[in-house]
Amino acid sequence: MRERFNDILDDEVRIIGAVPKKPPRRKKWMFPFLVPALILLMTAIVIAFWPRERHDPVQGVFEEQPGTVPARNPDPPSAVPLPIGRCAGTRDSFTERVDTTINDIPLSIYIPRNATPELSVGKPDSRDTSVILIAQAADIRSDNLKILGSFVYKGEVVARGISKKGFCAIIDGEITIGVDDSTPLFEKSTENGNYFFRQFGLVDDGTLVENEMKNKSIRKALCSRAGEVFIACTLSDESYHDFAQALVDLGCENAISLVGSRYAYGWAVGRDKSVTTFGEDVHRYKNENYILWRK
Repeated sequence: MRERFNDILDDEVRIIGAVPKKPPRRKKWMFPFLVPALILLMTAIVIAFWPRERHDPVQGVFEEQPGTVPARNPDPPSAVPLPIGRCAGTRDSFTERVDTTINDIPLSIYIPRNATPELSVGKPDSRDTSVILIAQAADIRSDNLKILGSFVYKGEVVARGISKKGFCAIIDGEITIGVDDSTPLFEKSTENGNYFFRQFGLVDDGTLVENEMKNKSIRKALCSRAGEVFIACTLSDESYHDFAQALVDLGCENAISLVGSRYAYGWAVGRDKSVTTFGEDVHRYKNENYILWRK
């Protein structure tokens, strides 16, 4: 056996240098943590961009300042609820109007017949003969003049916020009215071009909902009763409490407010093509929005 360094034959050459290092091994301990980290990152991205509502208490430009008014002593409701579906069997598209008085509060009730609900943004076209009923829906923010509260227009999220717990969802032409600060209908309204907006809750499952706004004004509400959806409008200045109590006594299961005051614009087309307007045809905000029924 040859000694070290003396083992070179006459026809051999020894190259002296550093022994090449083996490539470093990858630390295997990183792989078990890499996949969960990627999953968490993707989940965070999805959550960040997933349609959801956020609490954003902001006052609206159409809301009056809180005040105090004496409460009205309501009369006991009649044993039989007022019938308001007198034209339910017709195939014509029009707005049925019923005038009544509940607890000394004069009301005009507008019931759309054979028409499809939707939302719109911007000044409405009063020459559009396909619209049979229209009223302002959500308020406008006082800080940036955008829509106040969550608002979905044709599946697109225009605004987010839960300063008001009442909501209206229009899913595939069907209206759902409710009072809740969290509803899956907001996410569902972002699918297939649907609609959603928020307002003050007035009646929740037949129970009056109290509101902080105590001043009196012309009030409007989107209501559901016995399978019918309609707009109720006061003909005198009323508080939210008294208005909500009148809607309860009318037999409404659910109701939310609409933009009220004597300036909130809208119109209704009767069966004889007569047009009833309410409010002033003056538009100060580009984000004014409306709920309407189209034949």
